[in-house]
Amino acid sequence: MKLVIMMAALATGIVIAPASRAQTSASALTHEAAARSGRARPGDAPLGLTLDRATMMALERNESLAIAREALASARAGLTAARGAYDPVLELNGEWRKASQPANSSFSGAPPGRLAPEVEAAGGGVALRQLLPTGGSLSVSASGARATTDALAVLLSPAYDTQVGVELRQPLLRDLATDSYRLSVKVAGAGRDGARALVKNAFAETVAAVERSYWGLVAARLGLEVRDEAVRLAETQLDETETRREMGTVPQTELAQPRAELERRRGELLAAREVSDRAENALKLLILAGDDDPLWTRALDPVEDTAAPVVGPGELSRALERALDERPEIKVAEAVLSRRRAEEAFARDGVWPSLDAVVSYDRFGLTGTRNPAGTVANLPASLQGGFQDAVSSLGRGDLDATRVALVLGLPLPNRTARGLAAAAHHVGREAEAELIRVRKTVRAEVLDAAAALETAGQRIAAARSAREAAEIQLAAERDRYATGLSTNFLVLTRQNDLSRARLDEISALTDYRTARTEMARATGTLLEDRGITVAEWSSQGGSR
Repeated sequence: MKLVIMMAALATGIVIAPASRAQTSASALTHEAAARSGRARPGDAPLGLTLDRATMMALERNESLAIAREALASARAGLTAARGAYDPVLELNGEWRKASQPANSSFSGAPPGRLAPEVEAAGGGVALRQLLPTGGSLSVSASGARATTDALAVLLSPAYDTQVGVELRQPLLRDLATDSYRLSVKVAGAGRDGARALVKNAFAETVAAVERSYWGLVAARLGLEVRDEAVRLAETQLDETETRREMGTVPQTELAQPRAELERRRGELLAAREVSDRAENALKLLILAGDDDPLWTRALDPVEDTAAPVVGPGELSRALERALDERPEIKVAEAVLSRRRAEEAFARDGVWPSLDAVVSYDRFGLTGTRNPAGTVANLPASLQGGFQDAVSSLGRGDLDATRVALVLGLPLPNRTARGLAAAAHHVGREAEAELIRVRKTVRAEVLDAAAALETAGQRIAAARSAREAAEIQLAAERDRYATGLSTNFLVLTRQNDLSRARLDEISALTDYRTARTEMARATGTLLEDRGITVAEWSSQGGSR
């Protein structure tokens, strides 16, 4: 762990003073504390963990990503369902009926002594209906039936009748530009786009959270080393003071100050161990699969040593452009605006009266056998035959019907549609304002991240210089103490100054690393910079 930390420090131009010979590494201290508290099983060595591995574990196991992927799969399924309204509908029907219904008429056609004739019929049909992208509908139908009767006025029994027809219905005002079906498709498409952007946002937020937590753990471990080194220095100072007391060069009371300082630093060390444990648990919360994962009881040892240069001011304008193009939050707001505009267009369309053009054409066929109970002696040859003759007659077109119509509907005074249109307009304005707000927020976040990154880079150099100066001051003070020209108070003060300088340097380096993460997140390039493709991971939650 110490070697990795030194490598990271050298990569950024930072020199961390080596610990004393009695110093214990931070990972060993933490693992030792975990074993004493019962968190770690005996024999479990710390798990060496790189940042890439921690990120992959989080992407594979994080619950928020699973929720986002399922939401995207649901949105895709909803879009498929909305488009299903344009699937052709095939309808088959068949029936049999037998009836003898009385007629209050002297021309009922009933046989003598009967109140009504008896009719028995069986038939079937098929129809194919299709919605059109223009808002209209097209239907094609065919049917055939066989009927027998003992009515005196009926020419044929059994009689075979057939029919084929086509009808086109097209809106000319309301539902021409849009309709409920096209609205459903647009709303579902906007929902899919929004869910896709939310998945990307969930990935970016997860990666950013892992990196912040990882570098927080690294900082906690480095801080633990600093606190442990401070305890060792206090112990050494106390030992030297005890030696001088035994030699009679200092009074007994001189031991009080180094002893009190030692106990104070031990308290800070214990607090640092707790901070380290909490930072480790925060990282585990992001990367572990469940509450029964065996890694919960195993210490983590961050071994990352990568570093990157500070983003210069020259890249800020490009970063702003990329952020406005790539940030998922903007894509979500744009998807909401797209949905609101579709709803507004549908509501405005509802204000129009309905005017539908209807065009239909039908052909009919009729054949059969002369009704033995009927009064007609001779039948036209075209009416004689079986079911196949009735079907054949459809091709000749002897019997047909053509219809062209306009159907107008005028709702008065149409307050519902006008009210819905006004409400949809205001909701659309809200969505436009929200998109502007999100874009402004993104721009501000990029500027803040750029300022933080630049400041963090400058703080590293300042903190390094302060730590080097503190090391020199402590060495000089120890030399003066060795010659009797200084006191415990001054030596302990210089030790505390060095500890604070080292902690400040750790803080500056951690802030720099997290500022890099925030800059990449703010510009929307975090996933690209880390080589993560959302399509590869989101496909686990449903087909694209």
